[in-house]
Amino acid sequence: MRTHLPLLTGLAVIAVAGSVPAIADENLEAVRDKVESTFNEIGREHVGASGIDGWYKIQKGAIVAYVSADGRYLMQGDMIDLDEQVNLTELARSDARRDALASLDDGAAITFTPAEDVQHSVTIFTDIDCGYCRRLHAQIDEYLARGIEVRYLLYPRNGPASRAWNTSEEVWCSADRQDALTAAKLDREFETRSCDASMVQQHYVLGQEVGLSGTPAIVLDDGTLIGGYLPPEALEVRLNGAPNPHRAAN
Repeated sequence: MRTHLPLLTGLAVIAVAGSVPAIADENLEAVRDKVESTFNEIGREHVGASGIDGWYKIQKGAIVAYVSADGRYLMQGDMIDLDEQVNLTELARSDARRDALASLDDGAAITFTPAEDVQHSVTIFTDIDCGYCRRLHAQIDEYLARGIEVRYLLYPRNGPASRAWNTSEEVWCSADRQDALTAAKLDREFETRSCDASMVQQHYVLGQEVGLSGTPAIVLDDGTLIGGYLPPEALEVRLNGAPNPHRAAN
């Protein structure tokens, strides 16, 4: 029976150096065969070395799991390096998010840029109807005043059949996307036109790939994902040198 990897949640594995024999390289292809035949949408190219003796890593975007060298056991959760006190799994997720967002062209987002020097840039997945998304955008001038550039990607949470999806497409097709986005979040009318609105679909798929669980979702330049709303001052503090988010909690 084939299944979906994202449904296998709630299990975690802690790395303890030297606890499991090293993986023989010849096992990799056999494990890839097993994974490919077991999971939908996970191919052999998504299985590779983990850096942890006895385990391979499965990664597709921000989806990360670990499979034993014999292909029998799978664990999905956070892999912790106890010596370094670092969350290795979240590092892998952040790298994937950073690379995915770096692939976007400059014109692929609705960008609000400070009038003065840009101190930081964040990418925010936003839903037109989301209450906290609206609260965040109502303070957009405060984020800009703190030197924070905001790159919005449209993520209508309820999918293609929703009213928010249609509105998102209308925003994207507007001659002035910034004004249209602001108007949409205030339930005001705005001018739009017919255009290729497939970018909304691209934003939505990208959001799923980076592991969104809701909106707003703030992604920092290093790929760190902050789920939920942060007021301008709190976001500035986080950007200006908060502790390493990948360091394991004591």
